[in-house]
Amino acid sequence: MKKILLSFITLSCLSFVQSQKVDVSNSTVEWVGYNIKGQHNGVIQLKSGGLKFENEVLVGGSFVMDMTSIEVTDLTGTGKARLEGHLKSDDFFGVEQFPDAKMTITKVSVKDTGYLVTGDFTIKDTTHPINFVFNVEDKMASAKLKIDRSKFNVRFRSGSFFDNLGDKLIYDEFDINVTLNF
Repeated sequence: MKKILLSFITLSCLSFVQSQKVDVSNSTVEWVGYNIKGQHNGVIQLKSGGLKFENEVLVGGSFVMDMTSIEVTDLTGTGKARLEGHLKSDDFFGVEQFPDAKMTITKVSVKDTGYLVTGDFTIKDTTHPINFVFNVEDKMASAKLKIDRSKFNVRFRSGSFFDNLGDKLIYDEFDINVTLNF
């Protein structure tokens, strides 16, 4: 009887860890890039992802974006094809050599408005930490990330690397809006 009671107490004290696989076909990654004249936007497909919860509290996770799928949604025709090709080229994301970008959660703090997350973001095999607010509700998680492309060796028309760009300047920071369904 003592063994049974001790086993029950031990099981009750263990935390309940649950992994949730991201439904990549029903999740979205939207991007917005800015230049001195305006902006362009589009989408990137998720390749995989998962979130880890302990006692229903987010404690970790990761997702992988398929950079070969980068698509421009604010243009059509040859302008769309030209920009997509350029974003996939070595000037930007070099998708032949670096087909994936990855975000791995390394630290989570619970806040009133969701979670404050620290993670390692990897583009072109270069990894840097990033902080963002992550909201999780009813089998859905969302975040708005601001990425500084210059930290990932994406230099084309960057004011961090080139002078006198004038109206050809492309800002270093771009936005990624992620909605993960699981």
